[in-house]
Amino acid sequence: MRVISAGTAVIDGQVRRPGWLQVSDGRILDCGGGPSPSPADEDFPHCIVVPGFIDMHVHGGGGASYTDADGVGVAAGFHLRHGTTTTLASLVTASPAELIGGVRALAAATRRGTLAGIHLEGPWLSRARCGAHDPARMRDPDPAEIDAVLTAGGGAIRMVTLAPELPGADDAIRRFLDADVVVAVGHTDATYEQTKRAIAAGATVGTHLFNAMPPLHHREPGPALALLQDAGVTVELIADGVHVHPEAVRAVVRAAGPDRVALVTDAIAAAGRADGTFRLGAVPVDVESGVARVHGTSTIAGSTATMDAIFRSVAADVGLADAARMTAATPARALGLHRVGALRAGYDANLVVLNGDWEVFAVMARGEWVVNG
Repeated sequence: MRVISAGTAVIDGQVRRPGWLQVSDGRILDCGGGPSPSPADEDFPHCIVVPGFIDMHVHGGGGASYTDADGVGVAAGFHLRHGTTTTLASLVTASPAELIGGVRALAAATRRGTLAGIHLEGPWLSRARCGAHDPARMRDPDPAEIDAVLTAGGGAIRMVTLAPELPGADDAIRRFLDADVVVAVGHTDATYEQTKRAIAAGATVGTHLFNAMPPLHHREPGPALALLQDAGVTVELIADGVHVHPEAVRAVVRAAGPDRVALVTDAIAAAGRADGTFRLGAVPVDVESGVARVHGTSTIAGSTATMDAIFRSVAADVGLADAARMTAATPARALGLHRVGALRAGYDANLVVLNGDWEVFAVMARGEWVVNG
């Protein structure tokens, strides 16, 4: 057994000063606030311990992409060093053959424990709201293709983003729900009414709220308002200061509450790399001053953010407990993940140690230090 103590820790959703954890065999045996009941093996008196981050929407990092089978470990390792202990790898719109191949590769990585599963962001999206996806490869949901993709995933597909206004979307939602896949609404030109119908059918996530969907309008409220209004929907926010204005982030958190907001990076291979040229699937991307855009356009193409940076961007406003909730507990619940998302007895020993500037000092994944300052 290993005992960890810290000057501050978010234990079971509450800020404790000090806080402690007992860890054994990759799990948290016990935890609490106040002095540790036994001498600490690792003591971080001037640091903050928070649950390991969960990123439910990320395409790559460290120069590698999840669309490249050889780069999966590199990308996951890069984000792990920034505190992301649970990763849902996102695939972008691709041809049928490329989609199946990508799913098979990420399913294998999921079985190895490198990933927590797969997020399909496409190809069943709106061409009018394609964002950085290749509109030529977008298509309407097809039952045969969906069945083939689910078979290739072997249970590893945890979430799919689709545009509910597409022909065949209603049947697709049912098929995915029957396979225990979370359905998200995104990259959509849907009306308010079409979005409400998708939610009634079982959609429970809004993919990167506001981005790649119609803006909120007082006569045509669109999907954003429908997603925000429903208490059963979790909305993703990319709080990188580029995708969504910080005041809009604050407004959404106030309106929906931290239990319904999941902070994500939507990071691409460029995260952790200098400005330059990259690719997001088949789409060329230019990164200038840390902002990724589709080559030759003003269209944002994912981000270069990491979850620790996202955490810092909101923690000063909402506090440690709510920031930890939005970067761990809320995405875990939205995805139906068990034993992750909180520092709680019986949960996996996934944690991040932050220094006084809220920068990563150490990271533990399943009871093992992967970064140790």
